[in-house]
Amino acid sequence: MKLVSTVISLLLAAQLWAQLTPANKQQLQKIEDSLQVHGQTMVQGDNVAARFYADSTFIKMLVRALKTPYSFYYPFDSLVTISKLTPPDSSFRIFTWQLERNENSYRQRGAIQMNTKDGSLQLYPLLDMSDFTTNPTDSIRTATNWIGAIYYNIIQDTINKKKVYTLLGYDANNFATTKKWIEILTFSPDGKPVFGGAQFNYALDELKPKQPAYRFLLEYKKEAKVRLTYDEELKLIVFDHLISETNEPSKRKTLVPDGDYEAFMWRKGTWVHIPKLFNQKIDMRGVDPLLGNAPMDASIRDAKGNLNDQKLQEISKRNMEKAAAEKKAAEEKAKKIQREKEQVEQQKKLRRPDPQQREY
Repeated sequence: MKLVSTVISLLLAAQLWAQLTPANKQQLQKIEDSLQVHGQTMVQGDNVAARFYADSTFIKMLVRALKTPYSFYYPFDSLVTISKLTPPDSSFRIFTWQLERNENSYRQRGAIQMNTKDGSLQLYPLLDMSDFTTNPTDSIRTATNWIGAIYYNIIQDTINKKKVYTLLGYDANNFATTKKWIEILTFSPDGKPVFGGAQFNYALDELKPKQPAYRFLLEYKKEAKVRLTYDEELKLIVFDHLISETNEPSKRKTLVPDGDYEAFMWRKGTWVHIPKLFNQKIDMRGVDPLLGNAPMDASIRDAKGNLNDQKLQEISKRNMEKAAAEKKAAEEKAKKIQREKEQVEQQKKLRRPDPQQREY
């Protein structure tokens, strides 16, 4: 069934590609040649002025190219300095790239082009507002206050028949840290992009965004190599488990991988956190205690590679229970602080002299 669907999609794409007239194809190829030059300068330019000029010119030329009827099906294959992603349903494609202002400041650029039936252009520019955000994970956002990233993978799922897209992204951030993102993308009833969603189920720790988190963030030491990827075979988002080199987890510039992996699995409309993807334990039963047995797999899959639903449910339940307990503890702490404040105010009132009883 999946193969048939793929073949139909390819045939449809070929049919619509044919709707690009020879003149339009030639025009797009000519613009693409110029875009390629400006795209290289935009990323590799020697100075800020050159990069900004190339970026501005690139944007204007890209919009002009996309106004060509049925440009959605033109691949822009030579533009290697930007990311171009299309989901399996081909309902849109998203362009993203990065502009280096200086070694401590990067700005992401982007646009979403919708696949329209008549081939006309429906485009949503993405405006990066990361620099003006104190907590980038705590809110639903639109195209006009986007948390910028260069997206390198897209995963399509559904929630109650509504399509949900998960984007994996990269942000060079600054001279001290790099960021990687898991972003949720949906479309409103009037077709506009909406970024963020309450799709992350995990127990809070020192390194993860506080709940509710509408996007997931990994921020780590600049020189570190951190993996955040989607494994098609396992159907998991896999990422490195991070630790602080200096035992200061609040300082993101000290975070590096420790060799373990965590993961998210899509279950019933939620990305359920798996704290340790490849759990292993040594089975010492009936063997030489000095030699032991080979490691016994205790992961989320059985020997045949099938998912262990019971274990996943246990993980999800533990995450929810821990999150609920932490929320309750935080509420109790807030109430205690409020009571202490009220007691202090009451004591101040008791100590304050009555103006009617002043000595003369």
